[in-house]
Amino acid sequence: MKILNGVVRPYAWGSRTVIAGLQGRSTPSPHPEAELWFGAHPASPARCADPGDGTDLLSVIDADPERELGTPTAGAYDGRLPFLLKVLAAEEPLSLQAHPSVEQAREGFAAENARGLAADDPRRNYRDSWHKPEIVVAISEFDALAGFRDPAPTVALLRSLQVPGLDSYLGMLAGQPDAVGLRAVFTTWLTLPESVISALVPEVLAGAVRALESGSEFADELRAVLELGEAYPNDPGVLAALLLNFVRLQPGEAVYLPAGNLHAYLRGVAVEAMANSDNVLRGGLTPKHIDVPELLRVLDFTPVSRDVLMPPVTAVGAERVYQTPAPEFRLSRIELDGTGLEGPSTIGFDMPGPQILAVLAGRVEVATADGSERATVDCGDALWLSDADPDVLVRAASSRAVLFRARVPLGADEPS
Repeated sequence: MKILNGVVRPYAWGSRTVIAGLQGRSTPSPHPEAELWFGAHPASPARCADPGDGTDLLSVIDADPERELGTPTAGAYDGRLPFLLKVLAAEEPLSLQAHPSVEQAREGFAAENARGLAADDPRRNYRDSWHKPEIVVAISEFDALAGFRDPAPTVALLRSLQVPGLDSYLGMLAGQPDAVGLRAVFTTWLTLPESVISALVPEVLAGAVRALESGSEFADELRAVLELGEAYPNDPGVLAALLLNFVRLQPGEAVYLPAGNLHAYLRGVAVEAMANSDNVLRGGLTPKHIDVPELLRVLDFTPVSRDVLMPPVTAVGAERVYQTPAPEFRLSRIELDGTGLEGPSTIGFDMPGPQILAVLAGRVEVATADGSERATVDCGDALWLSDADPDVLVRAASSRAVLFRARVPLGADEPS
């Protein structure tokens, strides 16, 4: 087992306090810190705290994939750790985006390679040939837009704005209230001339203000649109946000986003587990590369409810397991009581790796069952457990400890 130091990703939408505070550094940080990566992604592999263990987790895995990952995982994923674990701290909205399926990623990656696009070319949509399903578990209250809303309430929302410029699109969706109608409206909005967008978006924002003042039932959705309009004026993504579910997660709640799900995270702190990929198709709300035709190729316009997006949770002792169909990862949350008065203070992990345990509150001590190895993991750090490591016991070394466990699903042992 190896203690890991995560790598901070400094995007403009990040927080100057959350990740720094998590790691016990002074706040505010010199620049926004958006994500803390624990994994073996080539762009930012987690660093091993002990230099003798190797410079980073990617180097450790590459040196002996079968030992670190286990033969089945190493074979199935070409010697790669199949998941990436992150802490996400958003103070401003992220881009409107979706991720491809496995087949779409392979086709897109091959096509961009054939075009001769360099690996770091900003025009690239596909930086690898893997898909990127992901789950987000809230640490604080967390707001997001995710999945196309059922057309009936969307029609009601558009009508409540009382914007004449929306009438033709409203009629389009009311006349065909299904995935086909959603595709037609969304495609039209994202391909409107800039002159039309620059006139329509302000009208929509003014309509949102009027609707809020009159006590709209869509208050959360309208506030989100107003926030996006302020951050990204004259962006068609502001219109697209009208078609999506508004989701507000409380701590411990989650959403699972499969391939083709259009989404945008708005604000909050969360843990994110995903397949180990960097493939993103953006549709707006960003200065980065946008490829509308490719986005339309991967999007799933099937309406989905908020409840469907939230995965079932199974309690296994002190462990809360978030059930998803993703073959690359299984994420769980564990809370330990160091006093032992209100909950368990210790949990044992007897399943094979690879696993990453990220400590996000308090401190834990991890020891092998035979006591031959022991490590203390502080808040803001993580622990790598390879497939070759023996069973371990995790004990709270503070009055309260919260950790997230990411590992590769094992199939038959998974709780139903």
